[in-house]
Amino acid sequence: MNLKSKGIICGAILFALFYAANSSTAASKKANTTADRIVVANVGFKTPESIEYYPAEDVYLVSNINGDALTADGNGFISKIKPDGSVVELKWLNGKKQNVLLNAPKGLAIQGNILYVADIDQVHIFELPSGKQRKSVTIKNSTFLNGITPGIGDVVYVTDSGLKAGNNAYAYSGTDAIYKVSANGKYKLIVKDKNMGHPNGIIADGKELTVVTFVSGELFRIDAQGKRHGLPKPPKGGLDGLLKLDDSRLIMSSWAGSALYVLNKDNTYSILADSLDAPADLGFDPKRQRILIPLFKKNQLIFLPL
Repeated sequence: MNLKSKGIICGAILFALFYAANSSTAASKKANTTADRIVVANVGFKTPESIEYYPAEDVYLVSNINGDALTADGNGFISKIKPDGSVVELKWLNGKKQNVLLNAPKGLAIQGNILYVADIDQVHIFELPSGKQRKSVTIKNSTFLNGITPGIGDVVYVTDSGLKAGNNAYAYSGTDAIYKVSANGKYKLIVKDKNMGHPNGIIADGKELTVVTFVSGELFRIDAQGKRHGLPKPPKGGLDGLLKLDDSRLIMSSWAGSALYVLNKDNTYSILADSLDAPADLGFDPKRQRILIPLFKKNQLIFLPL
């Protein structure tokens, strides 16, 4: 999401509610130190929004908006980074190159040998490992495609955060929704509700979806029938990335809290990491058991061991 839009919205949604965290857990202890973090900085990132682990090459793919999040300027790019933080290729996929369409790329998802990229009102489909662009799927009546996650088979689910260009800022478009997109280019509306709270991060578990919202700061589950079920509300809002660990705990990034929150099995929250400036869409490296965090405002990445 664009720096200007997220900064304005974050200012509007800050609130004083704070949940008590269980400071005895290992997760909360990690919030008090930055010594174990790997920081990747000053390598040329331009508003990094999402990061995804690509196990076939043991590298990380990073989407870079490079400009305004709603402008089809053709200058977005995707970087390829080694786990030690060194750059394999800064503009591995470059919107300025012929036969590559990338405007303001946000969420990334890998499903088999395909990379899906959420970009304004399109989902781009690239082949792996070649990076050849197979097609771009335009989702009608969408305005701000953002979070994306693999589903079962050759499909992904993508959120529309419901934003549009406004006067000197960004306005609410009322298009808040979730879509299912197939590798063949077909898509289906799963749920649409202007009162959804501006959905962002999303994960799929079978036919159920779990979603965090950026403006309302909510966490909820959507069942196979499209019905919404509320989950415990995180301490602060501006929620962006969402992960599910093997032990079923949920991890989410919060702009308002400058933190990663963990929803524990007993429905309490703890802080996994703090002092994070605008943590965006999260990735996970299962080989090294580390969380991958783009810092939207600082043009940096943080690698955080669990």
